[in-house]
Amino acid sequence: MRLAVLILLTLAACGGGNRADAPVASKSAVRISTASGPKANQLFGAKTTPSHQSPAPLGSYAKGCLAGAAQLPESGPTWQAMRLSRNRSYGHPVLVSYLQELSAKVAANTSWAGLYIGDMSQPRGGPMTSGHQSHQLGLDADVWLLPPRRLDLSRAEREKLSSKSVRSKDLRSVNGNWTAEHMQVLKTAAVDPRVDRIFITAPAKIWMCKNARGNRDWLQKIRPYWGHHYHFHVRLKCPDGASGCVTQKPTVAQLSKGGDGCDKTLNWWVTDALKPVKVDPKKKKKKRKKKRGARDYVMADLPGQCVGVLKSQ
Repeated sequence: MRLAVLILLTLAACGGGNRADAPVASKSAVRISTASGPKANQLFGAKTTPSHQSPAPLGSYAKGCLAGAAQLPESGPTWQAMRLSRNRSYGHPVLVSYLQELSAKVAANTSWAGLYIGDMSQPRGGPMTSGHQSHQLGLDADVWLLPPRRLDLSRAEREKLSSKSVRSKDLRSVNGNWTAEHMQVLKTAAVDPRVDRIFITAPAKIWMCKNARGNRDWLQKIRPYWGHHYHFHVRLKCPDGASGCVTQKPTVAQLSKGGDGCDKTLNWWVTDALKPVKVDPKKKKKKRKKKRGARDYVMADLPGQCVGVLKSQ
């Protein structure tokens, strides 16, 4: 029972928007449509430039789109955008500013030269043809856990260079690539009031819970989640005045007594969660109905305004 509760809480923390206090224009934003038609990810993936509209995130993090996106410049004094061929370096202007400011703070306060920035959103947000289920509103960004040695990488080098995992092979602890400066980078990212939550591998969260000193409030925003050992995933709050943006429920950490997410339940990720699932051979396997994900959405599944985002020249 305890395990089931943990799984449900985790899904609530990491899934799409769940509150209705920021309504969108269409009921389709909160239902799964059976309407036929082109897949939404193919339509949004085909757009190579942002829409000519005022910046606006529309819908939820895992079911929405982005009007009037800004693009993070390929290179700056303290950052470089990676994997340029993906064309996923777009976001709400608030996200672009946040990443530029974060990279400058990291360069000023650590030995890192700045940050390597991975996937943000597509030019018009929306579902992607590969990879992420979220990153649809221009409010999510992946930041590599590889400390930059150079910030003058060529386009070709940015395609070949890989980040390094900070997680051990048994999935239970951090490895030798993890340093105290990683925690400093995560703390710098989390203390910004624009940040809603940050996803990273559970062993890193556990390490930080054991080693953080002083004010630990920022740890509340650090959320353990599967994967995320080559990069951490920053998610910003809905910007002020973004009435079409659907916020998320509080994280599990906000609901826990400790307030920083460092209670006993955190250990589940490196214990029970890693145990093989026992299957009773006497019981017949029930066929589970396949759950539709972001790559199955058609336009009727998204907020109505997303049609206008696609049509904008």
